[in-house]
Amino acid sequence: MELRELAVPGAWEITPRQFGDDRGVFLEWFKEKEFVDAVGHPLRLAQANLSVSAAGVVRGVHYADVPPGQAKYVTCPVGAVLDIVVDLRVGSPTFGTWDSVLLDDTDRRAIYLPEGVGHAFCSLQDGSTVTYLCSEGYAPEREHGVHPLDPDLAIAWPTAARDGSPLEPLLSPKDAAAPSLQEALAAGALPQAAEVEAYVRSLRGGSTGA
Repeated sequence: MELRELAVPGAWEITPRQFGDDRGVFLEWFKEKEFVDAVGHPLRLAQANLSVSAAGVVRGVHYADVPPGQAKYVTCPVGAVLDIVVDLRVGSPTFGTWDSVLLDDTDRRAIYLPEGVGHAFCSLQDGSTVTYLCSEGYAPEREHGVHPLDPDLAIAWPTAARDGSPLEPLLSPKDAAAPSLQEALAAGALPQAAEVEAYVRSLRGGSTGA
């Protein structure tokens, strides 16, 4: 298993080793020791989610209030998605930066998204199935979004599906009505980097400070 930190600090790409024979393939898509060595604390598991999406479906950009936020460990066992992490932590040196990982049923990578960041993905084929291990359960009063097509974010969404056919973004009504990054910032709705860091430090066994 190889772990690589992304351009958004605290977010990681995880590439597993695959063992194949005439029966199929075996892999370990999560290993606690390797995860803790990279991230600095264990992954609390409070909920596991699964979504199935048609080609072109864009889900996100979603995030949760911190504390406690909602960290996610995400993979795509069927199909393919371009998974996006966005730094929404106000005061972070990389605020507004995004990075992406292709999650598919070929390389079978995963992505870890820490508390305080935004998460989104675009499905690259019909039936793409995404599974999420979540550190906290769903709490609608703490869940928020930023519009995924916001030009200030300038996310390079795919324009072609896995089979080469053109893609048009398909958003839920809720995601289509989400505020822009600047609107969310002006409303004071985004996580504060200092508060996120204090909470993550508490997960590592350090003091949260004042």
